[in-house]
Amino acid sequence: MGVVAKRSSMTFYSDGTSHYSHRVRIVLAEKGVTVETIDVDPDSKPEDLATLNPYNNLPTLVDRDLVLYEADIMMEYLDERFPHPPLFPVYPVARAQSRLWIYRISKDWCNLVDPIMAGKGTPSQLDKMRKELREGLIAIAPIFGEKPYFMSDEFTIVDCVVCPILWRLPVMGIDLPKSKTTKPMLAYRDRLFERESVLVSLSEQEKEMV
Repeated sequence: MGVVAKRSSMTFYSDGTSHYSHRVRIVLAEKGVTVETIDVDPDSKPEDLATLNPYNNLPTLVDRDLVLYEADIMMEYLDERFPHPPLFPVYPVARAQSRLWIYRISKDWCNLVDPIMAGKGTPSQLDKMRKELREGLIAIAPIFGEKPYFMSDEFTIVDCVVCPILWRLPVMGIDLPKSKTTKPMLAYRDRLFERESVLVSLSEQEKEMV
């Protein structure tokens, strides 16, 4: 799939280590949007970010007079602003299911990924979180044998959310075992990691993660 550039005057303030920034960068790459990406150190943010975003957090997307500062809202906006290729399903039931998967990933996985990546917790607490995340991934692994992407024949917004988490497993110290159970998920992971938009989306920090 060729990534075709679409004219835009967007600026994206991105944290090169954050999976939330990464998911938006994948959407931008899928859509072929021309965007100025500013790689921001979260510990040394530019002054203009605080004037744009009342929470002074990352990621932040600026499209002319519009400023967005929540990754999932950015992804939905980009899918509506640049409809091709579509990342959300067309039909309301399927769209709701996609949103529900993203919500579940946030509750079940991101609540573990975030403290692990930030090193927030004692060594034993972090080990417990790694174990829980690893077991959660292994438990869901067989569903990837049913369709090439996350519950879908096509690459969707849900894959944009899952991919950055899988990309960070090595730096989180999580190794998925090679077994009959995990084989579908490992094949799915490889499909994502070979996708042009994923390769284009990577920050310098992410290139060092695997």
